Amino acid sequence: MDVNNIFSLTADASAFDQQSLAVFRFQYEQNPVYRKWVDLMQKDPATIKTLMDIPALPISFFKTETVKTTDFRESLVFESSGTTRSNTSKHYVKDPALYQRSFLDAFRLFYGNPSDWCILGLLPSYLERQHSSLVYMVDELIRLSAHPSSGFYLNEHALLSERLQQLENSGQKTLLIGVTFGLLDFAAEFPQQLRNTIVMETGGMKGRRKELTRAEVHAILSQYLGVTEIHSEYGMTELLSQAYSKGKGRFFCPPWMKVVVRDEEDPLSIHPIGRGILQVIDLANVYSSAFIATEDVGQVLEDGSFEIWGRLDNSDIRGCSLLVI
Repeated sequence: MDVNNIFSLTADASAFDQQSLAVFRFQYEQNPVYRKWVDLMQKDPATIKTLMDIPALPISFFKTETVKTTDFRESLVFESSGTTRSNTSKHYVKDPALYQRSFLDAFRLFYGNPSDWCILGLLPSYLERQHSSLVYMVDELIRLSAHPSSGFYLNEHALLSERLQQLENSGQKTLLIGVTFGLLDFAAEFPQQLRNTIVMETGGMKGRRKELTRAEVHAILSQYLGVTEIHSEYGMTELLSQAYSKGKGRFFCPPWMKVVVRDEEDPLSIHPIGRGILQVIDLANVYSSAFIATEDVGQVLEDGSFEIWGRLDNSDIRGCSLLVI
């Protein structure tokens, strides 16, 4: 499978569909777990002709199965945060360079070169455990930014505030990316007026606070940090790609990623737009599963952007995307 074909995709929907069908055939042949699932769904690969026909693997399989396309010795294993009472998802990564290309190409698409930014990571709980795909991504962005103040600020809120003010005074473009409860704690302790800083939340309340809607979180952060919009990142352990929102919780995908929606009453009814349970097509996930049925509830809009409203009632609580509405 030539990954260059994946990352050379543009906004051409027909090209995305054709590449998706090629990845489907590859994964059906080379991924035993996915092949078994497709067969259990009584789907004949010969009849899969459109994107909406392609079966999506339930995301829960990453907790119980080794999801690999081709037989390989993994270079990395990403693991979800989970809770002490639940199994964690594991994503076996064949080639870290593929993940790096995916998140770097997406970042450059939405925000430009990392070297233009000072990048500050506020990711408590994620830094304290191993195998976080989010920490891996932010660490690489920090390295590529090469700004002397870029780095992780675990619980050093006073130092982080001091750094932000120095960067603000110098007019430096800054990205403060943080887990939701960490940003809320910091904003309450050190309210300030940011003019050259983008604040990006990655989700994640993890039972640390009363549940809030995304709109409530953004309103609090905007008030305390003096920014008009709060940006968001949508990613998960099981994916190699991310979608980004530059405000109001509306996410846009890079060209090799797409979100569709399945009917809550009929899981076999898949639509390109509408409300329901979201499915993600992540073509960068070529050596795992590119077609994943999530437990996120929301809607997909006509331009392909999407919103997250919450999670299915019976889905496990995990570190990302825990904001409910």
